[in-house]
Amino acid sequence: MTHIIDRRLNGKNKSAVNRERFLRRYRQHIKKAVAEAVQKRSITDIEHGEKVSIPTRDIQEPVFHNGRGGRREIVHPGNREFVTGDTLPKPPSGGGGGGGGQASNQGEGMDDFVFQITQEEFLDFLFDDLELPNLARKRLKDTEAFKYVRAGYSTQGVPAKLDVLRSMRGAHARRLSLGGARKRHIREMEQQLKELQETPDIADPAFSKKDQIQALQDEIKRLKTQVKRIPWIDEIDLRYRQHVKQPQPATSAVMFCLMDVSGSMSQMHKDIAKRFFILLYLFLKKNYQRIDVVFIRHHTSAKEVDEEEFFYSRETGGTIVSSALKLMNQIIDERYSPAEWNIYAAQASDGDNWNDDSPVCSKLLSEEILPKTQYYAYVEITPQDHQMLWYEYEKVQERYPNSFAIQQIADAGEIYPVFRQLFERKAA
Repeated sequence: MTHIIDRRLNGKNKSAVNRERFLRRYRQHIKKAVAEAVQKRSITDIEHGEKVSIPTRDIQEPVFHNGRGGRREIVHPGNREFVTGDTLPKPPSGGGGGGGGQASNQGEGMDDFVFQITQEEFLDFLFDDLELPNLARKRLKDTEAFKYVRAGYSTQGVPAKLDVLRSMRGAHARRLSLGGARKRHIREMEQQLKELQETPDIADPAFSKKDQIQALQDEIKRLKTQVKRIPWIDEIDLRYRQHVKQPQPATSAVMFCLMDVSGSMSQMHKDIAKRFFILLYLFLKKNYQRIDVVFIRHHTSAKEVDEEEFFYSRETGGTIVSSALKLMNQIIDERYSPAEWNIYAAQASDGDNWNDDSPVCSKLLSEEILPKTQYYAYVEITPQDHQMLWYEYEKVQERYPNSFAIQQIADAGEIYPVFRQLFERKAA
């Protein structure tokens, strides 16, 4: 029997293989725990890990054992309460030993199995069923990372890179090529020797059978000696794995965050918008190695700001949504060429807009912005009825069903469900 001992170092996480197997086996339990965690806590804390509890009954392994067959009668000494045929009731607690905050002298059980998943594992399960619509790999930019890739074999190298299997194959091929003809000649001569030994003696002394047998035996011995001298493995057989340093390209994406900060947008509206933008950023970060974020605020006019001013500035005013779309289109033309960048945009508003401006927004999206972007999501944060901007955006959605989506959010509890609807994986 062959025993293989894996002595490879696995860094600090020495049980990574077992952990990966465990995560695959209890995938449904973990996904359920992650979904519950999203509902319980703030979106701003969503990038942290989570504790997952698995019921004990689900981690028990099946066991084969010999059961007690047939009829059995047992006499329990001291029994004064039961007779043959009586049924025994189960304990009221059901064997749990607790519940209701009161102690019990009956039943027993085991606590659920609890373990911690990391931030990366949490995000993997969180976005497992989602995908980036119209994902396109643009020209690769900012190649900063490198990795070593296999580049065949070489006859020189360090012992750590010796490929034993490849070297043994080369040695076997060399032995076949050097000794194959000799071994074939040996077999032919052995057959001649066998036939000669079976033939009767010849009276002619010039063709002495004994001399011919001795000559064949000497030649066979000489050839076998030559075959044995062929080395099992030679220096020319050694092959070393060769690696070359290859640039590792990094795909780039840019996310535009557009938010209405007019007087109708309360702090509650802004908090919901912030949570949605954070969730979108984490999702894009999982799919791209490099991502830029552009924050655009607007009321009657729009301007590009940093994150702090985007969420906490008190500047307010009327509402002209087209100012933000024009600024976004200008930034794309100046800094983010669609041929090089994957462009995504998310717009948050309460739907209030100057009526004459809504058709302008529809035209800007249809003719200027959507042809350059991979995906554009509009969320209307309001529990009230839709206004003119929503109905104009519905016309845009009919024209661009695969790259433009609109959803309504009434409260914070709807952020993640709406996000899943916007980025749900489409059937092939």
